[in-house]
Amino acid sequence: MRLRQRGAGVQQPWQSAHALLLLPVVLILVITVVDIRSPESIHLGPALVIAPALTPSFAGPRTTAFVGALAVAAQTLIAFVHGGIATTNHIVQLVTLAVLSVMVVVYSVVRERRQAQLAQVRTVAEAAQHVLMWPLPEQIGPLWIASLYLAAEDEAQIGGDLYAATRCDGAVRVLIGDVRGKGLPAIGEAALLLGAFRESAHRHIPLEDLATTLDQSISRYAAELETPEEAGERFATALLVEIPDRDPVTRMTSCGHPPPLLLSPGHAVSVPSLHPSPPLGVHGGSDHTLDVFSFEPGDTLLLYTDGVIEARDARGRFYPLAERVARWTDDSPQALMHHVRRDLLTHAGGRLDDDAALIAVHRTAVDRRRHHHGRAAGAEGLRHGSGART
Repeated sequence: MRLRQRGAGVQQPWQSAHALLLLPVVLILVITVVDIRSPESIHLGPALVIAPALTPSFAGPRTTAFVGALAVAAQTLIAFVHGGIATTNHIVQLVTLAVLSVMVVVYSVVRERRQAQLAQVRTVAEAAQHVLMWPLPEQIGPLWIASLYLAAEDEAQIGGDLYAATRCDGAVRVLIGDVRGKGLPAIGEAALLLGAFRESAHRHIPLEDLATTLDQSISRYAAELETPEEAGERFATALLVEIPDRDPVTRMTSCGHPPPLLLSPGHAVSVPSLHPSPPLGVHGGSDHTLDVFSFEPGDTLLLYTDGVIEARDARGRFYPLAERVARWTDDSPQALMHHVRRDLLTHAGGRLDDDAALIAVHRTAVDRRRHHHGRAAGAEGLRHGSGART
């Protein structure tokens, strides 16, 4: 079945290209017939250059050369019918059409090479971004997880927003953050924060101490790399979440990050009241507060970055996340992400001005006969189909 689908996917572009090839061929045929039937004082032959000029938009250099040769042959036939090909007018038309066709073929060759180079660069960039943002597993312990990432830059799959999850001694720790800036220029800081979290999150330290460790990492990075003009400009908001396997609670430490939404069955949405500290990297050692809230089986915790709630519609109104997700509290995390992605892009007119990331964490009933241990994982998110990146 998969082989048939792949074959169909390869065959469809091939059929489309050949269908489009009929356009310049028919155009050459129509111009030739009309010119031959027209009086000798009317010259439509120069319009034949339109055919090879159109071809590079859907075909390669060889097809373009074929159409150019066909146009030259058509011009030769027109010249033969109208006074012979030895006349000065027809010679000029033939030479001009041939030169222009060659130029179009050369353009097509250059364009194809640049497309190949761009495709290679995109492949390398995608591989690098996948290394940075590991895919989140669908399940960690008693938790079902789904994620969504929408990068602001068209060619990027990730940017300044980030998230990761890891197992830690009978609990799951989740990080969601937003470094200053957006798109590809912010990836360096995002990579630093993700690396520090993956290195430290598995240690048996309180969540607020983990926040202090991340804070110190960002501060050291800023001190080493920021220029005098950027003083105080390298920082990141972050929300650290710890969800025990067997206790129906969730522990959170916020570093200037928006509070999550707690979705309960029956279209109930609540916002936990956090005591946030300044963003990471602002003071390099701020005291962090641990907040504890109920998180019962059947509940879903929705983490997000400010790119979601700050998305504006055509009238400048912010995206009402809490109001919209109230309709989908009974859905699975994957379905919830699908609904939010479609609704958010519709609200923003198909494109966001800032990176946006979300994680839906759903608690299931704990099976006490089994104890699941997962591996640390970061995130890639959904796109421009899983995440996009249009």
